[in-house]
Amino acid sequence: MAAYDMQNLSGSDLHKRLPSAEQEISVSEDRDQLSLARVGKKQVLKRRFGVVSMTGFSCGLMSTWEGLLVGGPAGLIYGLFFVWIGNLCLFTNMGEMSSMIPTAGGQYHWVSILAPAQSRKFLSFLTGWLSVSGWIATMAATSFFVAGLIEAMVTQSNPDFSMTAWQLTFLYWATLLLCVAVNTVLSRALPILEIVILILHLLGFFAILIPMAYLPAHNSASEVFTTWINAGGWNTQALSFFIGLQANAVAFGGADGAIHMSEEIKGATINVPRAMILSVVINGLLAFGMLLVVLFCAVDIPTLAGESTYPFIPIFAAAMQSNTAAIILAAVVLVLQFCASIASLASASRMMWSFSRDRGLPFWEWLSKVNNILFVSACLYVSNFLNICDDTEEHCADRNVSSQVNPRTTIPLIAILVAFTLAALLGLINLGSTTAFNDVIALAIEGLFTTYLLPCGLLLYRRLRGEIGDSANNDEMGTSKTLYTWGPWRVTGLAGILINIFTCIYLVIVCFFSFWPAVLPVTAVNMNYSQLVWGAVILCSMAYYMVKARKVYTGPIVEIDPHVLPSTDIRNNVAS
Repeated sequence: MAAYDMQNLSGSDLHKRLPSAEQEISVSEDRDQLSLARVGKKQVLKRRFGVVSMTGFSCGLMSTWEGLLVGGPAGLIYGLFFVWIGNLCLFTNMGEMSSMIPTAGGQYHWVSILAPAQSRKFLSFLTGWLSVSGWIATMAATSFFVAGLIEAMVTQSNPDFSMTAWQLTFLYWATLLLCVAVNTVLSRALPILEIVILILHLLGFFAILIPMAYLPAHNSASEVFTTWINAGGWNTQALSFFIGLQANAVAFGGADGAIHMSEEIKGATINVPRAMILSVVINGLLAFGMLLVVLFCAVDIPTLAGESTYPFIPIFAAAMQSNTAAIILAAVVLVLQFCASIASLASASRMMWSFSRDRGLPFWEWLSKVNNILFVSACLYVSNFLNICDDTEEHCADRNVSSQVNPRTTIPLIAILVAFTLAALLGLINLGSTTAFNDVIALAIEGLFTTYLLPCGLLLYRRLRGEIGDSANNDEMGTSKTLYTWGPWRVTGLAGILINIFTCIYLVIVCFFSFWPAVLPVTAVNMNYSQLVWGAVILCSMAYYMVKARKVYTGPIVEIDPHVLPSTDIRNNVAS
């Protein structure tokens, strides 16, 4: 919780324009609404997720052991360890900020509070644009992975088959449509589905690990732990190692999806950090286990990796001596990657909805409301047919259809549709050039990791200046020394400072080397154009900011007066 100085909070007419928290929050409502009220936000979305379902959400979204199988062998063991430690530190800091400010906006909201007053408006706006773009790219990347994996499985069973670009694009669109169906029609069942995904994530790991582990080892420990491959032709092995970190970083990406679901999680100030840390720990352990088994059991990995865009399929086939077995194991990865696509759309839509709620995107009036009556009616009809919704038609009719979310399903339907549409349009790039498409979806790394670096750097700055007070002593908040207060989840003392410093170093390394080409010599074909895409997003956001956003975007909009918090009775009720 933070006491922050925003223009929205100044003036004697504030209480005339904004309802007090006592009017908005009844005595029977819980700590989550109180936490949102303290940062000026109303409770709009329905809280259906718990710590287990959100851990499943984060684990499925990260898909670390599944994604790691794509990265190839060079430096993977030591690179994985470095990235694992880096992400543990990163999401420890992200967890601290989500505990302080538990909103769906996440990074841009944190920046608007932690940044210096003269730059917080623009920096938070830029962070919001990069975050939205990064999540659209993440959704496109995971869905394209599913489509490409289907192609690779068919090719493995029938080497003479060749899928055209338009066929692959149609598979990609079909994957996106299925994700929309799950996030809309089956939205009420999503928390249960995420628990099932967590179980499948663990069972799928053992379903692949056990058959591979029982095969005789073909590689010695010396070959696995001491053999380095500089496939990119770089001058030093160290440079090759850092450039190769992208594969590991991608495999751990997406854990912040839980942050953008904060307003749908029970006990968000505690359970969001727990879910992120648990998902990083679980995925790291599974990734190490899978990586060791593959490296010990596979034969001639560099050669096999060159046979397919998805090298784990020929590796499975060579290890199991069976194409059928390889396809069955690949199908496990396929199902789990589709689950990651579902979670990506959920996070992308919540991020878009939250940023539109604060007027950060074009057409924010439309993106933050539900006004597509035909689509809403269709979803309600299917929901009724499947007996998913339990509200009455009369209840829905009495609600304001132009509210920020659908009154029946409490999901941002328009944001879901727009996120789907943008990702689908990106698929058209693949018809012209798969390389160009891959450079665009590389924003899943460059865009998101940039949005991690800025708030983590600001957190370190405020931490070293002693401007974040103890949450147990709210009376200190707002003094000349203490401008913010920690949430209930944090790392105290020197350990917290060291973790924060390592996080910033790690993020600088990943962001810097993510713009490098993979191999030498650099040509027009193998050039890494992702920096151009990243720069284009920044330029577009700056252009929109200068033309319109600077007039309407003031940072996170205050919907509830945080200076008039619930009464003592409500506080006692929450404490009990």
